[in-house]
Amino acid sequence: MVKTSDLFVKALENEGVKYIFGIPGEENLDLLNSLKNSSIQFITTRHEQGAGFMAATYGRLTGSPGVCLSTLGPGATNLVTPAAYAQLGGMPMIMITGQKPITKSKQGRFQIVDVVEMMDPLTKLSKQVVHEHTVTAIIREAFRLAVEERPGAIHIELPEDIAREFSDAEIFEKTTHLRPVADSEAIIDATGKIHKARSPLILLGAGANRRKTHDVITFLIEKTGIPFFTTQLGKGVVDERSPLCLGTAALSSDDCVHMAIQKSDLIINIGHDIVEKPPFLMTKEGFDVISINFLAANVDEVYFPQLEIVGDVSHSIMEITSRIEKQSHWDFDHMLTIKEKLDKSIEEGNRDNSFPILPTRLVSIIRDVIPPDGIISLDNGMYKIWFARNYKAYEPNTILLDNSLAAMGAGLPAAMAAKIIYPKKKVMAICGDGGFMMNSQELETAVRLKLNLVVLIINDCGYGMIKWKQNDMGFADYGLDFHNPDFVQYATSYGASGHRAETAEGLALLISKCLESKGVHVIDVPVDYSRNQELLNQCVSGI
Repeated sequence: MVKTSDLFVKALENEGVKYIFGIPGEENLDLLNSLKNSSIQFITTRHEQGAGFMAATYGRLTGSPGVCLSTLGPGATNLVTPAAYAQLGGMPMIMITGQKPITKSKQGRFQIVDVVEMMDPLTKLSKQVVHEHTVTAIIREAFRLAVEERPGAIHIELPEDIAREFSDAEIFEKTTHLRPVADSEAIIDATGKIHKARSPLILLGAGANRRKTHDVITFLIEKTGIPFFTTQLGKGVVDERSPLCLGTAALSSDDCVHMAIQKSDLIINIGHDIVEKPPFLMTKEGFDVISINFLAANVDEVYFPQLEIVGDVSHSIMEITSRIEKQSHWDFDHMLTIKEKLDKSIEEGNRDNSFPILPTRLVSIIRDVIPPDGIISLDNGMYKIWFARNYKAYEPNTILLDNSLAAMGAGLPAAMAAKIIYPKKKVMAICGDGGFMMNSQELETAVRLKLNLVVLIINDCGYGMIKWKQNDMGFADYGLDFHNPDFVQYATSYGASGHRAETAEGLALLISKCLESKGVHVIDVPVDYSRNQELLNQCVSGI
C-alpha cells in the first residue's frame, strides 16, 4: 500500500514530468512532501497565473503536457486565464488544484468554490479524484487527452483527505498511438484541384506548427514553388527568409499580405484554427479552400472549405507532395511583386533612427541580434502586430506569441519556461509596459532560478493597442494612460540588472551585451507609436 500523494507523484514521473510550476497551499502539503523526494523539480512562482503560463509554454514547446499546481479557492481561480490560454492556444497542460476534505468538513464552505465546474468549459477535462484507487487511471487519461489533437488544458482536483489515504493501485503504462490518416480519394481530389488552379497559395496556421511538420511542408513548397503565408501562430513552420514567403496575415484586409491573397483562386490551408482571426474572407467568387488538418473544420460564415483532408497532417502533406507536380500555367507574378513591395517598405522602416524608437526599427534591431535559433516571447500589445508582420522567423517556435486568447501578462513567464527548456539558447521576453506589470513579480522567480534572460519593456506609458483602436474609431483619447515605475531601479530591486536605452543606434549593442551576459537583464525602451498608420499604409500606397 502506498500513500495516494506518493502514488500521484509516481504516476506523474511515469508520464515524464520534469517540472511542476506553482504555489501550494495547506491542501497540497501531502503532495508537496511527496514531490520533495521525487525526480520532479517543483518551481515556486510568485503568482498562479505565472505558473500556468509557464506550464502552457512548456507544453507548447515540447509537445508534452506542462504541469502547474495551486491550492483551492483563490489559488485555483487564478488559473482560469492560463487554462483559457492553453485551451485556445492548443497547448497541452495539466492543472492540479487542492481541495478541502470531501468525506467530512470542519470549516463549512470557507474558501470553497466548485473549481471542477468552473474549469469544465475552459478545459478538455475537469475531474475531481474521489477515491484513492482511481488516481493512476485519472492521470493516464489526463495526459493522453491533453496531447490528443487538438491539444489543450486538463484540470485535476486532489482533495487533501484523498491525498493522505493509502492505495495499491497500479501505475498505468504510458502508451503511444498513430493518428488516423486521410482518405486517399481526398488526397487525389486535392491534388487535382491544386493542379487546375491558376494561382494556388499555401497558408500555414496553428495546427501546422507541430514537431513533425517542418520538413514535410518545406519539401512541398520547395518542390512546387507555391508561395506561402502564415497566421501569427503559424510563424516559423517554414523559414520565412524563403523568397516564396509572402509574410504573415496580421492586419486588416487592405494590408499587403491580404492584397496578395486576393489574387489567389485556391488556398491550401494547412492547420487552420478558427481561434485565430480569419486570415482571409471567403466571399470572393472563384476562391476555393482546401483544409488540411487533424480534425474536420469548424465551419462559420467566413470559413467553409470546399474540400477537407482530415487526418495526420504530416502524412497528408507527404501524400500530396508525392503526387503533385509544378504546373506551367501557375501564375504568382503579382503576388511576388506585392511581396517585393512589402519587403522594400519594411527595409525603409528599418533604417529610421528616430528616438523614442519606431516599432519598425525595433523589430529590425532585435531580428539582427537574435541568432537563428534564439527565442523571443511576446506579450500582447501594439508591438505584437509589428513583430508578426515584420519579424522573420527562421525556425519553428522561435517567436512565441498568443493570437488565440491574446492574454496580457504571458510574455515574461513564457520566456522563462523557454529558457528552462533550452538553457543554451538566447531567449528574450518582449513586453509592453502594461503587460509586463501584470506579472512583473516573476522577475524574482527568474533571478532565483539563475536564468540568463533578457526582458525588453516597450514603454509608452499607456495601453497602446487600445489607444490606437480608440483613435482609429474616432473616439477621444481617454482612460488609457498611466505612470510607470523607474524600470531600471525596479529591476535592481529584484536582483536583476536594469538598463535604459537612449538611442536607436545604441540599442542593438545594449541587447547584444545583455544576451551575452549572465543573469536577468531588464531593458527600458521608449517607443513612438504616433506614426503607426503612416507606416502601415506605406506598402499599400505603393501598389
